[in-house]
Amino acid sequence: MRKCAMNRFFYSTILYVVLPFVPLKLLWRGIKQPEYRQHWAERFGFYQFKSVKSVIWLHCVSVGETRAAEPLIKALLVKYPNHQILLSHTTPTGRDASEQLFGDSVWRVYLPYDLPFAVNRFLKHFQPKIGLLMETELWFNLIASCKKRDIPLLLLNARLSEKSAKGYGKLGRVVTDGLQALKAIAAQTADDAARLQKLGASNVTVFGNLKFDVKPPADALEKGLQLRQLFNADDNRIVFLAASTREGEEALILEAVKDLGFLTVIVPRHPQRFDEVEVLIKKASFNYQRRSLLSTPIDANVQIILGDSMGELFSYYAACDFTFVGGSLLEFGGQNLIEAATMGKPILIGQYTYNFAEASKNAIAAGAAIQVKNVIELRSNIKSLLNNPQQRQKMQQASLDFSQASTGTTAKTMQLTATHLKP
Repeated sequence: MRKCAMNRFFYSTILYVVLPFVPLKLLWRGIKQPEYRQHWAERFGFYQFKSVKSVIWLHCVSVGETRAAEPLIKALLVKYPNHQILLSHTTPTGRDASEQLFGDSVWRVYLPYDLPFAVNRFLKHFQPKIGLLMETELWFNLIASCKKRDIPLLLLNARLSEKSAKGYGKLGRVVTDGLQALKAIAAQTADDAARLQKLGASNVTVFGNLKFDVKPPADALEKGLQLRQLFNADDNRIVFLAASTREGEEALILEAVKDLGFLTVIVPRHPQRFDEVEVLIKKASFNYQRRSLLSTPIDANVQIILGDSMGELFSYYAACDFTFVGGSLLEFGGQNLIEAATMGKPILIGQYTYNFAEASKNAIAAGAAIQVKNVIELRSNIKSLLNNPQQRQKMQQASLDFSQASTGTTAKTMQLTATHLKP
């Protein structure tokens, strides 16, 4: 125990050293995203409301984790109506996503920084009966405090890339102690499980990816048709979607679609980059419109739509004929291609897909996705799909089959949660 505490002592010391700079970081981020200037007290463990019900707590860092947890949260709301579901987030966009998805049916707060005084205040205030960490959220003071208070803590939908595993490995014993303090780990793939076990994790089971259980909104198809009308798209005008693009990728996409004569919709991953991407489109001399300003169908000469709206990704997928899923053309690890597959879309991805390694591999094997190495191959495959409706139709069916064959993780996760949730 003393050795464990000493490891965390040095870990905590580093956090205390950087603590004075935290407000500066929040202010800096708040320049582009004003929401970062709100709810500061929560980030240090101060909260204004307290539940009279028993609390089931889930930590979903940002948008991706929140959306991935949607089927699990809805199942928890049904099975445990007498409990209060509490979601904690790290980013404002994650918090906004939970409000869009769940409204007042759950509570949402920021998880405090991993400082002993802050996490102890959080746990003392809400007294959760169980904690569910989504994907790869390893905060070692938080884990230790849950263990000390006998709060079962589970790591769900866990993924760990080879790159991240190397980083955690450098932290030594503090990581091993943290992983072993978790009551259970439900990994997405066998490779994720192996990397976690190599770092010292025990009680690891492979459950699959919760994201396959995420259902499109009921009105996604209807809204997709409405978008196609705004895009002035018919059977003769193909719509190509570049979804969840990251910094540096938009310029490559603009290069890939130049002079191909169809409509391209670019939806940046982060809303604070909308204006930045608009500047790129202007410099590349494309005729464009911002989605937020569309109220009537666009002119036929519009080449680019900048998708500067929130919560419409499924509708964008419904509106397009085929898609590129971003974060993969440059070394960001790839964004979620499962949503595109769920909507039955032909998918293009880049070579950097370690965040969704197994899903990407299986999608390619199923014929639902094509992987490209660079902008030249991206342009070539865009032209191929543009001119080959039979190929698009074949890939559409492959996407649906691939996504439907991988469901069922929510049910297994609910069973695991019930095992550790104390009456």
